[in-house]
This record gives sequence, structure tokens and C-alpha cells, in this order.
Amino acid sequence: MAQLDSELIDWAVYSETRSSLGPDFVRILGYFREDGTQSIVKIEAAMRSKDAAQIIMPAHKLKGESMQFGAIRLAAVAELIEMTARKCVEHHEAPDEIIEQVVGLRPLFEETLPILEYESSPVVQRQSMGFGRRSSSLGNHITNS
Repeated sequence: MAQLDSELIDWAVYSETRSSLGPDFVRILGYFREDGTQSIVKIEAAMRSKDAAQIIMPAHKLKGESMQFGAIRLAAVAELIEMTARKCVEHHEAPDEIIEQVVGLRPLFEETLPILEYESSPVVQRQSMGFGRRSSSLGNHITNS
């Protein structure tokens, strides 16, 4: 999981943002959840209507907010969508070439956000080995639940 997390999140950026926002971090992260969801809805709707111009701003917003929290893969996909949509507008083309990225955007957002929220929790509950626990029984407990 840590390897996957590092592919999704730049923890140095995340920590810097968390430090600079201080107690407002969790609230701002909540705005990211709302704004990100709205941006994805707008991108998907624009894609369905093949309107590249309507993809640009929500993709740009999602890119910027993702970068702020260190959500590097999400930011990269949003940037690809934004830049391709800009090219499509310039060339008067439908944004068909980014359909795969647009389809994958929501699942990527839904994979990334819980990691950010978990790490932002003031009381992150981590499993400890505790007295009398063996690692194999802990692994079985997690797997079976």
C-alpha cells in the first residue's frame, strides 16, 4: 500500500500544505472533496456533449487543487485532460482522444481522496502489534474483516 500511496501522493507537498494551512487543513481538504467532485461531474458532462471548451476550467481547477495536496497522479491526469481539451478547442475538434482519461478520473479521485483524508485525521488509528499479538494473527484479522 505504501508503494501505491507514493505513486498517488507526493508526501513532501502534502506535509508542506498541511503545515502551512495548520488547523484549516482539514476544512480545506473538505472543500477539495466538494470541488473535485463538482469538477469531475462537469468534465464528464462536457465529455458526453463533446464540448472541449467546457472541460478546460474544471480540469484546470482539479489540477491546481490536486497539486496543492500533493495528489500527483490526479494532477497529472487532470493536466493531460486540460491541455488536450485546449488543443481540441484550438483545432475545433471533439475531445474524443481523452475519453479514457476522463472515464478513469472519478475512480482515481475516489482512490486518492481517502488516502489524503486518512492521513489528515487528527487521530489516525493505526494497528499496533500490542502484547501477545503475532503478526500473522494481525494479518488474518485484517484480511478476514
